[in-house]
Amino acid sequence: MIMKRIIYLLIGLCSVLGLQAQNFGSPAMRKLQLAEFAISNLYVDTVNENKLVESAIIEMLAQLDPHSTYSDAEEVKKMNEPLQGNFEGIGVQFQMIEDTLLIVQPVSNGPSEKVGILAGDRIIAVNDTAIAGVKMGTEEIMGRLRGPKDSKVNLTIIRRGVKEPLLFNVKRDKIPILSLDAAYMIQPKIGYIRINRFGATTAEEFLKALKELQKKGMKDLILDLQGNGGGYLNAAIDLANEFLGQKELIVYTEGRSAQRSEFFAKGNGNFRNGRLVVLVDEYSASASEIVTGAIQDWDRGVVVGRRSFGKGLVQRPIDLPDGSMIRLTIARYYTPAGRCIQKPYDSSINEKPGKGKSSESSIEKYNQDLIDRYNHGEMVSADSIHFPDSLKCQTKKLGRTVYGGGGIMPDYFVPVDTTLYTDYHRNLVAKGVVIKTTMNFIEKNRKALLDKYKTFEKFNEKFEIDDQLLNYLREAADKEKIEFNEEQYNKALPLIKAQLKALIARDLWDMNEYFQVMNATNKSVERALEILNDKEYEKILK
Repeated sequence: MIMKRIIYLLIGLCSVLGLQAQNFGSPAMRKLQLAEFAISNLYVDTVNENKLVESAIIEMLAQLDPHSTYSDAEEVKKMNEPLQGNFEGIGVQFQMIEDTLLIVQPVSNGPSEKVGILAGDRIIAVNDTAIAGVKMGTEEIMGRLRGPKDSKVNLTIIRRGVKEPLLFNVKRDKIPILSLDAAYMIQPKIGYIRINRFGATTAEEFLKALKELQKKGMKDLILDLQGNGGGYLNAAIDLANEFLGQKELIVYTEGRSAQRSEFFAKGNGNFRNGRLVVLVDEYSASASEIVTGAIQDWDRGVVVGRRSFGKGLVQRPIDLPDGSMIRLTIARYYTPAGRCIQKPYDSSINEKPGKGKSSESSIEKYNQDLIDRYNHGEMVSADSIHFPDSLKCQTKKLGRTVYGGGGIMPDYFVPVDTTLYTDYHRNLVAKGVVIKTTMNFIEKNRKALLDKYKTFEKFNEKFEIDDQLLNYLREAADKEKIEFNEEQYNKALPLIKAQLKALIARDLWDMNEYFQVMNATNKSVERALEILNDKEYEKILK
């Protein structure tokens, strides 16, 4: 039976991918079929055929490149949710604090807010099943809270100041997953927009934010793609279209079996003339690099930060009958100037057994790349970055020199700020001490804070982290057995204060306010403002 399924699957794939019939009966394919048939029918013990086939697929993909992958049905569902722009649930942002689900914010106009659930409430039971104090995992809790649209769930909630538990019946609905973290006027005439992923609603969200900022007098824009790992190609194309002129090439793809495909701007974008600064770092990848590369190659804006990740392989999703999926690399992304976005990787697909590097070691080396960049000094000094002349390309309008070879190298380099980061601080973050301290503070002082600071602007101007809150932080660190280091604590103190204030702002308002606080400590944002204010922009893009 399993052999028939494999054969039907292979015939289907051949049809989908346009493979010739004779390839299906190649010696290699017959060898694979015979091996699976022999194992499933002759092996001394009973075997799980589905598991065998699944393991074979995973191992085959491991021989190719780091981004050709297999996902089972459940993984496919989880993988798609953030990009599709919504999921179905009760609509809350939450944080697990001391084995209890604490609601950070109900989603605006979402199911929970409609029935009266408030920020600071603690959910202790779902449909009469306790979720607090029972060591239930976050994934299991989320599984109980999520469900089909219009289905109902009973929640038992504890609220500060109310003696008895409260019962709520919540009707689930589609909950939006936003691509934009923040959009605000960072200075008069300068807007700031941060995008965290490229999903189905990214272009729509961006355009709405852009128009709102333009109404407030925005002339120049800082587009923050730091940490943005990518997403849908169409979303990247739609975003790049907002900045580029008609028929200007955004990106093209090409592979051994995939013919060259080109994607052009329509010329109807809403920000084709104002000054533009794009922020990237070593975690900006894929769709982020497509947008950044197009802007840089057409001399449309200035790129600030550190060399981007270098993920420029095109995956085609191939759905399998049981809901699982193969994402198979079929082509590479190239910028308008012809730069390959993908950084080098070793592939052992054509090597003979026993020779060359194994696929495991090559993928490990690929995954080690960012650590290697740190070790080689690339993150702290532009002088440590060297490109061979063979990787030189010229921008499309001004003929500036840019380099290929993996990732997008910024026009202005901003090193990692190592002055504030210490082992003590890293332990505080890793063990959740900073967040727990914030949540406990908010829970006790939410009403008083909102009464005192009617607006975020007043909060941002007047609120300061005092010694009492810092003492709570150190006490929480002691409970987590984090050894106190006074020198490291004092070194990291400005960052600790900024994070505490930003998290308090997030919990009182939203992510937009979080980034307004944190951006005051962001060196790339600071450099972008200098470039726009000190006429450096005009020097590079004359």
